[in-house]
Formats: sequence, C-alpha cells, structure tokens
Amino acid sequence: SLTIPHCCTLHLNHRITHAMVRTIVTVLTGCAAVASAFVPSTKPSMGAPVRSRRATTTTMGVPTDTPFANPDHDLLVRAAKGEECERTPVWLMRQAGRYMADFRKYSDNYPFRVRSETPEIATELSLQCWKAYGMDGVIMFSDILTPLPAMGIDFDVIKGKGPVISNPPRCAADIAKLTHLEDPGAQLPFVGETLRNLRKETEGRTSLLGFVGAPFTLAAYSVNGMANKHCFETKKMMSHDPEVMHAFCDHLATNIGEYACHQIEEGAQVIQFFESWAHHLSPDQFSEFAKPYANKAMAIVKAKHPDVPVIYFANGGSSYLERQTDMTSDSVCLDWGVDIAAARKTLGPKTPVSGNMDPMILFGPEASIRKEVRSIIDGAGGPGAHLLNLGHGVMQGTPEEAVGYFVDEAKTYTK
Repeated sequence: SLTIPHCCTLHLNHRITHAMVRTIVTVLTGCAAVASAFVPSTKPSMGAPVRSRRATTTTMGVPTDTPFANPDHDLLVRAAKGEECERTPVWLMRQAGRYMADFRKYSDNYPFRVRSETPEIATELSLQCWKAYGMDGVIMFSDILTPLPAMGIDFDVIKGKGPVISNPPRCAADIAKLTHLEDPGAQLPFVGETLRNLRKETEGRTSLLGFVGAPFTLAAYSVNGMANKHCFETKKMMSHDPEVMHAFCDHLATNIGEYACHQIEEGAQVIQFFESWAHHLSPDQFSEFAKPYANKAMAIVKAKHPDVPVIYFANGGSSYLERQTDMTSDSVCLDWGVDIAAARKTLGPKTPVSGNMDPMILFGPEASIRKEVRSIIDGAGGPGAHLLNLGHGVMQGTPEEAVGYFVDEAKTYTK
C-alpha cells in the first residue's frame, strides 16, 4: 500500500519498478498537493511571498522502502557533464546562508565551526533551502578552509571579521612542517557523516554537491591570515619567494584532490572547486600560481572518479576566461562580470558552463528577477543548455522570496 498524504491511497499487488515510478510521478504531477510530496518545489504567485514548504519523503510499500524517485533528481549532474536537459537545472552558491531566517536561528546562537563540524546541524542547514525552494541540488554546509586544521593550519571564524588563520605559514620552514591529509575519514569525520546524512535525504530526489577550495585560494588565505582586499602578504610571497608559494600550492593540490575524492566516496555526486581569490590575480599570475595546481587537484579526482563531474569557479576570473579553456574540470562556472553568450564563444561549444546572474538582481522586483533569469538562460543557449547559478554567492540580506522567484523561473521556463 502506497500512501499519498492529503490525496489518495494506491494499492499495488506487484513489485514497483523504476519505470513504474516514473509513470506514477508523471501521472500525478497535475495534482500540486501530490507533487509536493515527491519533491520540494516553489510556485510563487506574482507579488506574493514564497512560503517555506517542508519536503516529505513518500516511501513505497516494498522491502527496500526507498524514497519515491523525482524524475529530475539527476538533472544537475547531467548538466554539469554537458548533457542537454529538458529544462535548465538550478542551484545557488551560498544557498545555505544567513539570508534565511531559519538559518539565522543557528548562526545567531552557534559559532561557525560548531555549526559546520556538527553533522546534525550541518545536515539541517544544508537542507533548509532545498526544503523551502526546491533547488535541483543540495550542497553540503561547510567551508573551503575546513580541511586546513588537518594539515596543521588552524583557523576560526570571528564575527565581523570572517575566517582568521592563527598561524599563517610565511616561509619555507612553515611549509615544510605542514602535514598531509592522509585519512580524511579519521581526521575530518564530521564531513563524511554529514555527506552520508545528506545522501540519505536526497537519494532519488535531488543531486548532492560537495566542494573544496582550489589550492591557490587556500594558500592565499593561509598566508595572508585573513581576508584582505590587497592580498598583501600573499603577493609579497609571490614576488619575493615564489618557490615557497609554489611548494605550498603543490602541497595543497595533492591534499585537496584527495579531500574531494573523499567527499565523493561519502556520497557527493558533483564537486565544485572554488577559486575564490582569483580576482587578486593577473592573467599571468593565474597561469603561474593558480591554474596548474587547480588542474593537478582536479586530475586526482578525475583519475579516481572519472564519471563524477567537476566544476571550476574562478571568482573574478572572467577577465582571463580564455586561459580556462583547457581546465581539467568538466565544466566552468562563470562570475557575473561576463556576458554568458560571449563566455560560451570564448570557452567553445564543448565546455559546459554554469552561472551567472549578478546576486544584486535578487534585491530587485520579481519581474526583474524573472526577466534576468530568462535572459541568462537564452544567452547560454536556451532552456536545458546550461546550469543556472548566480555569478557569486547569495548575499546576506537577500529577500527570501527573491530566491524563490529565481528558482521558480528556471524550473518553469522550458522549451
């Protein structure tokens, strides 16, 4: 017996196959109450606020008791591989963030590392936005700096300042003392537990993303000690002791590659590499200090997990997009500083892309948000031709309903 909440009960005498599940879901999509039981979705009316809707797992009355399959559950994975899809899948960088009131109930009461390193909390924070708005992917709530303490670089997140490195490595001796991420499961057990929790919640319902910081970005943050608009200490090292910076980036490339593999082995279906500090680099500096080490780390992932798509995002890197045409990634995520149609011409037709709406558009009226979503989808080649995202993370203070409009327009703008 299969129970559909608030609707009907369907009695089945035979074993349900995946094909039957797809048929049942398709037949029942005309009933909004039933559809919402299968997968979270958002259907905001014009000018009306989007209300949070909890996703419920409807299970089949068979021995496996597996969640009902959402036909679009792997749309994001397929788009990241470069497959053309029925519609444009959508997720947002920093979609689990302080713009949500439910998220702030945790961020106002628990320090960042408590939240990110406590699997129960990290799992809840990862799922909140998906339950509310039905993105096509859930990304683990964590931080690019999370693996650093396991390598001997400690950090904390200070309110009003952001992450602060307590022991910045700034010479060859400091780099030589760094340790290796030899057993992520033992050294960072909370990461694996969070991903396993999330995979159970999302299996057959949506895609699960993991992420890492790219080697240069992690090196730059570590050397500088904290965010700095001039990247002062890091650029001094690049100029005066480039061999030390190269050694540091190389150390990180190996370890971050293995860390990304660990995330896949714990359940992640897509990995995004964040080159968050690419905006500090000139084109030549990118080619020397960032690109080779990002490629080395991503090559480790592709060697072990060739079927798992890898996305590379260089924040501020659109000014040297032509140098990203041969990245080891499967896909390139674009920042908002480039026209997506022009970016596609630069990268070539064989390079899948994601992005790239200006996050500030989400502070505008609903009509403007929907218009911009359609414009970006059209510029990328039309519905189903790319993976929609912002060109940076969701900003604190973004109206929650705006995220709903963004997701809804992507999911309803079809061929």
